[in-house]
Amino acid sequence: MPAAGPLGPRTPASRPARRTADRTPEWLPDPDAPDDPERGDRGSPHPSTARVPGSAITSRMTLSWKLVIDSRNAPALADFWAEALGYEVENPGPLIEQLLTAGHIGEEAIAEYRGHKTFRGYAAIRHPDDPFDETSGIGRGRRLLFQDVPEAKTGKNRLHLDIHAEPGGLDALVARLETLGATRVSEVDKGPAGHWWVLRDPEGNEFCAA
Repeated sequence: MPAAGPLGPRTPASRPARRTADRTPEWLPDPDAPDDPERGDRGSPHPSTARVPGSAITSRMTLSWKLVIDSRNAPALADFWAEALGYEVENPGPLIEQLLTAGHIGEEAIAEYRGHKTFRGYAAIRHPDDPFDETSGIGRGRRLLFQDVPEAKTGKNRLHLDIHAEPGGLDALVARLETLGATRVSEVDKGPAGHWWVLRDPEGNEFCAA
């Protein structure tokens, strides 16, 4: 049974999150939404509007999800977490060109980052082994979406990520994370019950290396 750390149970799927809801704009297609004939093949614009015809959500259904993280500089924070986790930064360039050509978005919705077009205020990363939509670049599996918000982070996270090292590799993992921009907060050594470091990412979100 994994040990419980100072930031909560040691669960691999946890991640920093704040009080702000997912602000994904309607023109940014969501890969988890079902197809909607009224919107062509792009599906419902957001999970909150997704419909499951002829059925209701029950406890026996398995739902798809992504983790949405508030940020001050979404592309830069996405770069950090992609390097930390070995994930890939999504490239929305082809989708942006399609939306611009069709007149669905204007230039004000677009920004440039490292020579590529991105949706202003948004960036996402995906697991390299999971499927993704080749047109939009949007992952259909394990995925983190970063969205810029005006307010700063306040208080400790109620949700956080644990990054697990190979046996005996905790010190090397923490050192690598530091070179990427993480900072150490505290070390916790419970002996057989667990050994981990609490760290902060470049925007101050707490996470653990265990």
